[in-house]
Amino acid sequence: MSSEETSARLRQMREKAGELANEAEKTTDPKERQRLMEKSRRLRSRSEQESGMRSGDIYPSE
Repeated sequence: MSSEETSARLRQMREKAGELANEAEKTTDPKERQRLMEKSRRLRSRSEQESGMRSGDIYPSE
């Protein structure tokens, strides 16, 4: 995977995480809110880890 492709993929992951967080804020169902927030958190964490690995940082951010 090229550097541009990877950057685009990471950007899409971050955008999707933001969209999920926005959806979570708008929903009135507590279980659905929790599910969306957790999914958003995992996606954001994964994108940060992949970004860190690409930059040479071997230590996860968590």
